[in-house]
Amino acid sequence: MKIISYNVNGIRSAINKGFVDFLKSENPDIVCLQEIKANIEDIDQMLFENLGYNCYWFSAQKKGYSGVGILSKTLPIGVEIGIKHSLFDNEGRVLSLTFDKFTVMSCYFPSGTTGDIRQEIKYEFLATFFKHIENYKTANPNQGLIICGDYNICHREIDIHDPIGNKNSSGFLPEERAWMDQWFNSGMTDSFRWIHKEPHHYTWWSFRTAARSRNKGWRIDYISVSEQLKNQIKNAGILNEYVHSDHCGSFVEIKDL
Repeated sequence: MKIISYNVNGIRSAINKGFVDFLKSENPDIVCLQEIKANIEDIDQMLFENLGYNCYWFSAQKKGYSGVGILSKTLPIGVEIGIKHSLFDNEGRVLSLTFDKFTVMSCYFPSGTTGDIRQEIKYEFLATFFKHIENYKTANPNQGLIICGDYNICHREIDIHDPIGNKNSSGFLPEERAWMDQWFNSGMTDSFRWIHKEPHHYTWWSFRTAARSRNKGWRIDYISVSEQLKNQIKNAGILNEYVHSDHCGSFVEIKDL
C-alpha cells in the first residue's frame, strides 16, 4: 500500500498547478492532505472520485484557513473527525480513517511562527495530541497507526539546512525537538529515516530568497508508523520534483496491509 502525505497550501491552488496529474502519475492508495484552506462545497471532488478515491474532509471554521483531508481508494470502516478539543477541532487539525488492520491520520500541527501566543497553543497541541495517541493505542492495542502530516517541527540537525542559525526559531526549538524525541521513543517510527539516513532532504522551503532552488529547506512533514508496522516498511521518500506548494509530498509503501 502506497500512502502520500502532502501539505498543499490550498487544495484549489494545488489543483490549478497540476495536482490531479500528480495523483495519476504517483497512483497512491491513500492521500493525506493538510492546509486545504477550503470548505467542502468549494472543492471539486469529482476530480478525485474520477480517479477512484473516496473523499473525506475536515475544514476549519475560519474560511481559507488550515483544514485536512484524506483520499482513499478503499472504503474505511470508521471515520473520526477531530480529537475532542474545541480549539484544535475548530481549526480542522486531525482527521482519522480506520481500516481492518490500521488507522491512518492526516494531521496539521499548529505553527508558532506568528508569536508567543501561537507558540503556546502549539505546545498545548503537542501535549494534547500525544495523550490522544497514547489513549488510542491503549484502546486499540492491535491496530497499526500511520500518522501523516505537517508536524511543523524539524527533529534533528540533519533535518534543517541551517541548524545553528535557526536554533531559536519556532519549528526547531529545544522543547519542540524534545517532543519529537518523546514521540519517536513512544513506539512511533519516522518512516523516511527508517530508509534514508543521509542529509539534505527537506519538505518545506520558504518562498523567499529562492530557497527551494538552493535547497535551503526544512523537513517538517512526516509519516510516522507504529511499532507493529515498522518492519513492513518497503520504501519511503520525498517527492520534491513536483511543485504545487511551498511543501512537497512524502510517501511510504507498507507491505501486507
